[in-house]
Amino acid sequence: MNILLVDDDYYVIAALQKKFDWKLLGIETVYTANNVAQARGILENHPVQILISDIEMPQGSGLELLAWIREQNYSVQTILLTNYADFNYAQKAIELQSFEYFLKPIEFDKLMLIIQKAIVRAKEQQINEQAILGGYFWQKNQSKNLEHFWRRLVSGSTSFPLKQVDIIHAIKEQNLCYQMNDLIQPILFNVFPHIGSMGKEEKDLFDFALLNLLYELLQSSDYTIESILEFKDYNWIAILKWNERPEDAVVLQATGTSFIQKAVPYLKCDACCNIGLAGELHQIGNILKQLLNMDEELTRCRNQTYLVENYLRQPKSSYTPPDLAQLEELLNQNRLSAFLEEAIRYLRTMLSHKSLDTSVLGLYRLDIVQLVYSFLKQKGIQVHKLYARKANDKLLLHSLHSIEDMEEYLKYLVNTAMEYRDFVAQRKSIVEEIKQYIHEHYGDDLTRNDLSEIVYLNPDYLARLFKRETGISLGSYVIQVRIAAAKHLLETTNLSVYIIASKTGYTNYSYFSKLFKQEVGLSPNEYKKILT
Repeated sequence: MNILLVDDDYYVIAALQKKFDWKLLGIETVYTANNVAQARGILENHPVQILISDIEMPQGSGLELLAWIREQNYSVQTILLTNYADFNYAQKAIELQSFEYFLKPIEFDKLMLIIQKAIVRAKEQQINEQAILGGYFWQKNQSKNLEHFWRRLVSGSTSFPLKQVDIIHAIKEQNLCYQMNDLIQPILFNVFPHIGSMGKEEKDLFDFALLNLLYELLQSSDYTIESILEFKDYNWIAILKWNERPEDAVVLQATGTSFIQKAVPYLKCDACCNIGLAGELHQIGNILKQLLNMDEELTRCRNQTYLVENYLRQPKSSYTPPDLAQLEELLNQNRLSAFLEEAIRYLRTMLSHKSLDTSVLGLYRLDIVQLVYSFLKQKGIQVHKLYARKANDKLLLHSLHSIEDMEEYLKYLVNTAMEYRDFVAQRKSIVEEIKQYIHEHYGDDLTRNDLSEIVYLNPDYLARLFKRETGISLGSYVIQVRIAAAKHLLETTNLSVYIIASKTGYTNYSYFSKLFKQEVGLSPNEYKKILT
């Protein structure tokens, strides 16, 4: 397989040549060109499967080169590079079926993965062309048939173990060569992408890198890889078929450990490996169900390997609450940091005593949340508003996935409470924020409920606090600000009194006039007349 690099910048060409181990990637020859004319000459005289080309070049663009390649019906996977995030460029690249559109400056790690994907695509295209010529096109669909078969078995076993008759039917339907006594073993991989990793930003590339790693690690003469599939986000199952029954799970444990060690630096993520039981194909419903149950129920620490056989031997956990009175006292003393430390310490204690599964973890989370919510409520803080954010929803959703996720949620829960406790303690800051909001939004609805939502406080508590700090009621302050704004509009504009009433938050003109006269001593019209 050959590659052609096209760029009018000599240093870009040199960097691309030197940054990659092309032989290791399976590239035999690396051709280079500095303009479109040179590139055409190489494509006409040499077989090229991969093209990396700049778009902006003085003697013809990369898009023009790709258009010519399509006209000539050359089978070339094209990666276009550009300095500009131009929509028209991207649209044209899509129309011309470019493999990838990549912005400079070049991130070589990501570009390498894109090149690897392009190589895989080029190989698939070569195989398909050979298969068509040889009359064996059915081979192309074999891996898809296997994936469909195993995806059906996995999804079919989430609620109840799949019955033997259903397995036989699925084998016949996909025309597969399985026997019911084939030895099968599933392994489930959980991955936890870090912020900033490809898993958070470019999942396609992340999945490609993950599959590369799994296929590399799961190479053995003792078994074959039947399929690797993602059955829910960041959760992958590998299906192995053994040549002979394995004596124990030591080999796969070592594989799981190796996967975790490589996932952290290579994929920039944490991971867990869950090894299912080995058994004959007719037992696969129960085997998958047990593995999926463990995945749902087991409280994990990240970067660990877990065995279903150990999980099945463990007695069911029961929940023993922490000393809730002690935790409540820490909150009453405003010692939220000590509260958080004690909450995490008890969590780790439960884990060390192996008395922790997701149901117990959920009950523990409920106790901690109720304590924090009660503490905030006593301070007049509207908890349902304070925590009504996407960050809270996301952390809460993930909190049962692992000990680390639960700790992250507890830290968010308590730290948010601490920050707002400190803010509420500064009464003048709250009052000033409310005042500023009223001055900026005097034309909007400004009920006590509306204003309390801004600072997440109970409406009655906010009203008392405002009166205590300013000596004036919240409602009276709103009226004063609105009337002052109305006076300013009467003094500086030719707007009608009706429009000014509407602009200052009063849809009822009579009510506006009444309030205006109470505050100013004149009706709005009388006030307007003395100005002229």
